[in-house]
Formats: sequence, C-alpha cells, structure tokens
Amino acid sequence: MKIVIFAGGVGSRLWPLSRKNTPKQFEKILGNKSTLQLAASRLQPDFAWEDIYVATGKAHMDIVRQQLPLLPAGHVIGEPEMRDVGPAVGLMTGILAKISPLEPMVILWSDHLVKKEEHFRKILKTAGKIIEEQPKKIVFVAQKPRFASQNLGWIDFGNLQFEKDNIEFHSFFGFKYKPSAEVANDYLQSGHHGWNLGYFVTTPDFLWSLYKKFAPSLHKDLEKIISKWKTPEFPAVLEKIYPTLEKVHFDNAILEKLDPRDALVVCENIEWSDIGAWEALKEALESSEKENVTRGNVLIEDTNDSLVFNFTKQLVVGIDLSEMVVVNTGDVVLICPKTSVAKIKKIVQSLEGTPREHLA
Repeated sequence: MKIVIFAGGVGSRLWPLSRKNTPKQFEKILGNKSTLQLAASRLQPDFAWEDIYVATGKAHMDIVRQQLPLLPAGHVIGEPEMRDVGPAVGLMTGILAKISPLEPMVILWSDHLVKKEEHFRKILKTAGKIIEEQPKKIVFVAQKPRFASQNLGWIDFGNLQFEKDNIEFHSFFGFKYKPSAEVANDYLQSGHHGWNLGYFVTTPDFLWSLYKKFAPSLHKDLEKIISKWKTPEFPAVLEKIYPTLEKVHFDNAILEKLDPRDALVVCENIEWSDIGAWEALKEALESSEKENVTRGNVLIEDTNDSLVFNFTKQLVVGIDLSEMVVVNTGDVVLICPKTSVAKIKKIVQSLEGTPREHLA
C-alpha cells in the first residue's frame, strides 16, 4: 500500500501557535512530536517508509525532511501555491497512478490525533485487502461519534455489507458538513452516522478516473504536470502550471458526485480527534469533561473547563476562569471563550497588510 499524508494549510484556528511560517502540523503541540511526526509514526511498524509520501507547500519541504528523516528522497512533494484540496489530492493521485496504478493508496491528514493506533493500522490493512479485491471502490474510514459535533463533517452509512478480519464494511449514503445542533444530535442517536475524517483507501487508477470523469479540466491540467514526473522538467512544469489550477475542494470536485454504490464505510472507534482548533485540542487531551488542560508555567485557581497553554518562561496565572482559552507565545497572548475560537481566523486575516502582519 502507498500512503499519502497531506501536510499543507496554515491552521489559523490554532493561532498564535500556528502561523504562516510555522503551521500547526509542524509544531510540537503534543509532547515532543509534531502532529506530522505523530501521523507518520502511528503507521509503524506495519507500513514501510518507502511507501509513504508527504504532500506539503513548497516552503515547508525542508521542515518535512527534517522532521521525517527516514522518508526517502523524492517522497516529499511541494505545491508551489495553495490551490485547495482538489488539486492537491489530484496531483498525488496522478503521480501514484504512474507509479503503481492498482496498488491500494491511503489518504491521510497530518493534524489529527489517533489514540488507538494498532486498531487504526488494522483498519487500513483490511481496507487495503478489500481494495485489492475491488479496485474500483473507495473505503471511507469514519470515527464513531462521541458527541453531537457541529464543527465536524459527518458520513451517513447503511447496512452491513460484509465483515473481514473483524472489521465491518457498510454501504455508503453520503456526507453532511457542519450540521445544526438538532441534526447533529439526530446523527449521534441514529447509529448509522460517523464523523468523517477525510481518510479513505482506493486505487490511484480508480480515483484518477473519477478526476477525468467529474473534473475533466483539472484532470487535463494535472496530466500535463504528471507527464513530466521523474524527468528533469518536472519541477519547472509544476511551478508553471500548478498555480494556474482551479481552486476547488476535493469534496466538491469528486466526492459529492460519487455514486454511493462505488463506496464502502468503516466506522470504528479509533479515538480520533481533530486538533486543528484550541477547543478541539482541549477535548482530545482532557480525560473527563469540564477538566482543565494546561501546559507550561501555569497556575490556575477556581477554574474549570479551560485550556491554558504557556510557551514562555513567564508564569501565567488564571483565576475564576470558566470555558476559556488562554495561549501565551511570548509575542502574542490570546484570551477568549471556547465558544469564540472560530473568530480567531478573522483576527488573523485582519493582520494582513498591517504593521502586525509578521504575527499572522
């Protein structure tokens, strides 16, 4: 199996720790490893480094190589410019379609936490076996929901189709992104909805055919780049054509047009968390609801359900805090209710073109 870990994006919801020059996936938020390093290490020992690729921005290729020194040369692909997820997935799909078109490929993301790593690897390997048998299928991997999240995407699945290696494979119905509170609660109670992780297993050949069918213009432009793969012209052609590609999300370009009969769903508890925002990071790290989560030189009193992260030598003191986020990086101190984390992106955008732009 080939595995692609996507490590692009800025991660403004984890600002001020995550910034343009040092996005969240490269920061050591959890212990002494970045989430990119965690994403790669949780694949060991069942997947070889020779089968792992990382897609990132051109500016971050060096830091990827530094953090993943065992990754083979040439397995870090740098996008010259961010053009959304549609072109990013398409580029890697096209490359793998040239390398090993019928070998199962796995799409993963670098800014997540998975606590049940062995079970996660088992799911990927079992899904790979199914794709070897049914190369014109996609297997989506979902997390059994822990609560009625309005901030995550959901996947709707149907009846059990079959079981392999004690992993259940269900029929696929569709997706719903960020439902209302009422709908999310219905999903939680239904028993046939899971959190959509953006993880899936398929063959490069099948996914590449979907690009040709559903996004022919994008497919044609990507083909011009991929035709130069492993030639001296590849870097120049990538640099010239990629920034001109249509900005389109992968879901809009491909998945929303997918025939449900062409997909299966595995919905298991792998203790997955999206740690792309401060309130999500708190939920992932807390051992019980309403617990405080702190890091660094922090002293709190009469405080509940708050995250206080201090990345400086200063002492940060919190008194009578409730459902708050406090982050001190030295040059920026963020203070806001957990419910206001979504507004951080707006603040970061407001810094552009101002004397404070270097803080974005």
